[in-house]
Amino acid sequence: MGNRLSKIATRTGDGGTTGLGDGSRIAKDALRVHAMGDVDELNSHLGVLLCEDLPTTLRHELASIQHDLFDLGGELCIPGYTLITDAQVERLDGLLEKYNADLPPLKDFILPGGSRAAAQAHVCRTVCRRAERAIVSVGNSETINDHPRQYMNRLSDLLFVLSRFLNRYAGGNDVMWEKDRER
Repeated sequence: MGNRLSKIATRTGDGGTTGLGDGSRIAKDALRVHAMGDVDELNSHLGVLLCEDLPTTLRHELASIQHDLFDLGGELCIPGYTLITDAQVERLDGLLEKYNADLPPLKDFILPGGSRAAAQAHVCRTVCRRAERAIVSVGNSETINDHPRQYMNRLSDLLFVLSRFLNRYAGGNDVMWEKDRER
């Protein structure tokens, strides 16, 4: 892999196509490429979140998620290949349960914000939802595995829960939507 990545500017994409992991070429604006880009963007936003003050355990869990997202991008890059499994989806279910356990129930909507880390988790959540929609679009036009879509659905839920957790970690609370506010 090292030799393969040593030449970054190949000029093979100058005509508007990009290479997939199976050697085929597709248009850079293809649904699959959009999905890969959205997953990559989410991974980058998680990298920004990891620059914040976080509990050590959460830092390790997010780093593991970054690796999963790289695998998910690889699965999207190689049609017919499987890298995301039930185990990875189930791990997210466990994290959801863990971080949601001590949060107070929501009685209304919350706004993205509070601490800087919580706000960044909300950015990650919205990018994750976009990536999930892109993966659904790919699945509507060609056959892909169910696990990437399931993984992204769980991850967006986890990122919402983590935004709430991170506000409390910083000593604050959720920013509540005020439906009857003065306009």
